[in-house]
Amino acid sequence: MKNECRITSWNDLQDKLFEDSWNPEIGRFRSRFAFRGLCNVDYRLETTLIRLGGNFEEMENHLLRNFIKYAHRSVVEHDSIWNWLAVAQHHGLPTRILDWTYSPYVAMHFATADIDRFDIDGVIWAVNYIEAHKMLPSKLKMELKKEGANAFTVDMIFNAAGSFQEFSNLSPDKDFVIFIEPPSLDDRFINQYAFCSISSNPQLVLDDWLKNYPEIWKKIIIPKELKWEIRDKLDQANVTERVLFPGLDGLSQWLKRQYAPKE
Repeated sequence: MKNECRITSWNDLQDKLFEDSWNPEIGRFRSRFAFRGLCNVDYRLETTLIRLGGNFEEMENHLLRNFIKYAHRSVVEHDSIWNWLAVAQHHGLPTRILDWTYSPYVAMHFATADIDRFDIDGVIWAVNYIEAHKMLPSKLKMELKKEGANAFTVDMIFNAAGSFQEFSNLSPDKDFVIFIEPPSLDDRFINQYAFCSISSNPQLVLDDWLKNYPEIWKKIIIPKELKWEIRDKLDQANVTERVLFPGLDGLSQWLKRQYAPKE
């Protein structure tokens, strides 16, 4: 496939991740891609809500309503559905949010973090979110223009739509996807350079949607034979669970992987 490439070395991976990062409008190397790393090349771009199975579209409202009902109100800065959605995703509730990152190195970490999957090729997806936003309904594009922004915040989405139904009704006949910078709820969001996508259709599997727009994405396949080298070099660069998941849990994950036998 034209959009897929299989890297052959560590240097080749750097070239693929950072190509097209030059922005002539500002004269800086500023990538316009969102990155998502997966340890298995066959994993799809499915949200946790889709992976829940069953009648998940109907379940979405029930899940979030009960999460809001039982959670402490102090956990969100503003009492909007989009703030609650970000908090719920952060704490493991199945949602329509899909996690991405601005950082290609964070994506590399997630593609190589699971040493039990080192017998399987990994993958990094890269999506040009600037181009994706050109296909948004006019009301959302106006919100970006008004703020002079390239990506949304939860408050910007709320200005355009106060509910899931209003959000979907912005373009009832055509699915769309927005990329947002979630609120910095804790150091994990900051250290992972967190970025997220939200679809107007909770049933949408993002790789199905991307097939219609081959000019805005690429899929970088990491051969299983290169995973150990990439993993060791990331550890040397301090891109580890200890940094990306601050606290004792992340420290334990890092040490467990560091001292696991290669065999």
